[in-house]
Amino acid sequence: MHNNYYFLRQLSAQLNSTLQGYSIVSCFSQNKDELVIELNNTQNSFFIKASLAPAFSCLSFPENFSRARKNSIDLFPDVVLKKLIGIRQFENERSFALQLEDNLQLIFKMHGNRANVLVAENDVITGIFRNHQKADLETEINSLDRTIDWSKEAFITNEHALAQHYFTFGKEVANYLKEKGFDQLSTDQKWNLIQDTIHQLHQSQFYLIDKNGKLIFSLLPSEKITGHYSEPIRAINEFFHRYTTSFYFASEKNGALKQLQDQLNASLHYISKSKIKLDEIENDQHYQAWGDLIMANMHAIKTGAEKVIIEDFYHENKPLEIKLKRELSPQKNAEVFYRKSKNQQIETDKLKEAIAKKEKEVARLKKSIAEIEATEGLKEFRKKVGDAGIVTPREKETPPPPYHEFEFRGYKIWVGRNAEKNDELTLKYTFKEDLWLHTKDVPGSHVIIKHQAGKKFPKEVIERAAELAAYNSKRRTETLCAVIYTPKKFVRKRKGDPAGAMVVEKEEVILVEPRLEARS
Repeated sequence: MHNNYYFLRQLSAQLNSTLQGYSIVSCFSQNKDELVIELNNTQNSFFIKASLAPAFSCLSFPENFSRARKNSIDLFPDVVLKKLIGIRQFENERSFALQLEDNLQLIFKMHGNRANVLVAENDVITGIFRNHQKADLETEINSLDRTIDWSKEAFITNEHALAQHYFTFGKEVANYLKEKGFDQLSTDQKWNLIQDTIHQLHQSQFYLIDKNGKLIFSLLPSEKITGHYSEPIRAINEFFHRYTTSFYFASEKNGALKQLQDQLNASLHYISKSKIKLDEIENDQHYQAWGDLIMANMHAIKTGAEKVIIEDFYHENKPLEIKLKRELSPQKNAEVFYRKSKNQQIETDKLKEAIAKKEKEVARLKKSIAEIEATEGLKEFRKKVGDAGIVTPREKETPPPPYHEFEFRGYKIWVGRNAEKNDELTLKYTFKEDLWLHTKDVPGSHVIIKHQAGKKFPKEVIERAAELAAYNSKRRTETLCAVIYTPKKFVRKRKGDPAGAMVVEKEEVILVEPRLEARS
């Protein structure tokens, strides 16, 4: 319930009283799904960390936050240095907004795996954190407030569709009611239980609960309470710390166990195949027998024969046909078969040695798996992992984006790094309403001006982006350079075209001086 409306309304109320006199001083991201906002009142800093990964979205409020020197990017420049006016909790909605001066808002939309942070100016969305959730750009702020009819009449009317009627409850409240035997109660008893539940949801009581080994945040008491708090910020911070610690521990543990299990399965498969091969070789002694039969019947075999039929004294003197190499004498043919028999023995010995080695490996892996499965703490786990000689999976470093970012008059301008990155920038990082620029008729970087909802691209911003396009082209040293520009929707790539090559329609042309630095 950490993203439930009933918790967020109490959290936003505490934030409203705590952050009086604060202003936003920075807004940045250094992880793909994490946004950090720092507020300050000239004496103290207050941090809001929005962790918005699809698997787990949650707000937390660390006392301190050290910004990384690398892989960190400033975001939402319009809200930086803006004073906080107040906090708006949207009615019956898992969203609240930091209301700032100049009619700006920073909206936290805590919708589970679709959670996002939005920037609005004059109630129009101008930016979003998780850019792939394009529908958030169309959010109508005033429509976020929703109403519920709490009367008993409405309850009776919707008795068989209460999940839809009381949509703020969510599955956690539904499970709580089920545990209380809600479905077996009379209508009046159900109504009374609903009223009691609503009363509890409005209390400042927050619980951390162990439910089947999983940490749950709740506003309703249950069995196995592992934490009980009366302040929203303290409660959510403790939940976030404990959940992420156990989450990453479980993630590392599962990753290590998977590595070990994969190795175990591979070793067992190898042993199985090797034993089949060993059995085939040990039951196949015909090379030795053929050599013996040829040596015993050498007098009857003519040199140059391609085959010979001999009575097989190993199998009741049944006739046996043996193919020979006609260029070899009978004795040399026998030597060939003896050599093959010897090689079979060598292969048998090697297979037995390899199987014995793998069987020891299987025993070691089974022991390591049992020990790691039994670990309960991160420190103990990492020691066992080290003893097992495996490396736990670590989060890969986020590769740099395919562009250099500039900012001018509040607009983001992206400049492609090279021909291959140009393709990636244009085809994967842009939307149809972004403005696309490129030097006319010569190689150069693709340049993008990011679109802002409800705004036209100012002439001076287009000129600045064109200067960067000219500077990052073969015409860098010329006095003036022609640059084309058009909405991204008029740019396409044909199959088979070289890296960076695009087909452009409906372009306009502007003449600018190639410049890296903006005019003062």
